[in-house]
Amino acid sequence: MSTTYVPLISSGVAGPLGVLHLPRLWLKASLEAAGKLAAGYPGVGQGYDSMVIAGLGLNVDEVKKFLAETKPTYPQFESWIKKQPGVNLSRANIHKLNLSIAGYIHDDDTRKAILGASNLPDDGSILPDAINLNNLDDWNEFHQAVLK
Repeated sequence: MSTTYVPLISSGVAGPLGVLHLPRLWLKASLEAAGKLAAGYPGVGQGYDSMVIAGLGLNVDEVKKFLAETKPTYPQFESWIKKQPGVNLSRANIHKLNLSIAGYIHDDDTRKAILGASNLPDDGSILPDAINLNNLDDWNEFHQAVLK
């Protein structure tokens, strides 16, 4: 039986380059490549993962290939990113990308499902941004898989 892991690095975390969600993207894609990503999590999904890859000017297939074949540490992943043709790591671009990540709001159904799974009220008392809701979702998934 193989062990799988809920990716507990928040989308609100940035590495040395200063890009929010990039450490989580590295973790999820790396876990998927190793066959160790918990069910229900995409290695590279359509939300923040795609926003970061496109926002930096990276190629999604090249990102997946590098992570799967090289199994880099996080600093090695950032070093590889710096060498990619067409990558935009200007402070202005990273700031713009980070604002889009921090400002992303889930749709009503997603918000309700995440809050409901954590037995929290959907009364406006919980910050509605996707980073915070995704954290709640991850913590609940981790609790269900490991602690319960």
